[in-house]
Amino acid sequence: MLYIVGTPIGNLEDLSLRQAKTILTADIILAEDTRSAETLISAAERLFSMTRKSDLIVVSYYKDREFEKLPYILSLLAEDKNVALISEAGMPLISDPGGLLANHCRKHGIPFTVIPGPTSVTTALALAGNSSHTWTYLGFLPKKPNDIKRLVEKLKLVPIFEKKDHVFVAFESPDRFNDTMKLFVEVIPTSTISVCRELTKKFEEVLVGTPSELAEKQIRGEIVLVISL
Repeated sequence: MLYIVGTPIGNLEDLSLRQAKTILTADIILAEDTRSAETLISAAERLFSMTRKSDLIVVSYYKDREFEKLPYILSLLAEDKNVALISEAGMPLISDPGGLLANHCRKHGIPFTVIPGPTSVTTALALAGNSSHTWTYLGFLPKKPNDIKRLVEKLKLVPIFEKKDHVFVAFESPDRFNDTMKLFVEVIPTSTISVCRELTKKFEEVLVGTPSELAEKQIRGEIVLVISL
């Protein structure tokens, strides 16, 4: 059986009992980062006083290896092995590896299930004090400025854009944050942006402002942007 397992986005104490049981009793764990996976496994053992399966194997599984690993994973499932897919943090498939495998399983009638967990998207929406009932998830913003401009122009064409309480949620790298804010000064200068960083971690923080107010801020860590146009 394939288990797609959501994992804590920062604070390991957010790990659920169901997640821990699934991970520790799996035959194989497919992990985006094997070092992070080992940290998670050890935390599960410690938090719930459980022990991992003695022959548990952790296999490296990241975006560039999805196609290469597919036959191997399908052979494990054919042998009735319990396979747990985890990403470095959060839910696999959501801007993380796993889509190719899940899509193949769905098309070929191979059963799989999802063990839900925390998500940085809804955590950021709540932490930003968002009151909107509708929102659009954009994933990671494009790396090239012109691509970001094109994305914003497309958003303006969406009818939902007219709703004043609709927001957009996106991920951005701290290395590109300042350049992105300067670009937003050009294309959406009056927008309000909540910068949610290091969610659930020790230095969790939310900064709110217009692009011009945020453009010179030095931001570190994982970032989720909640954008109100």
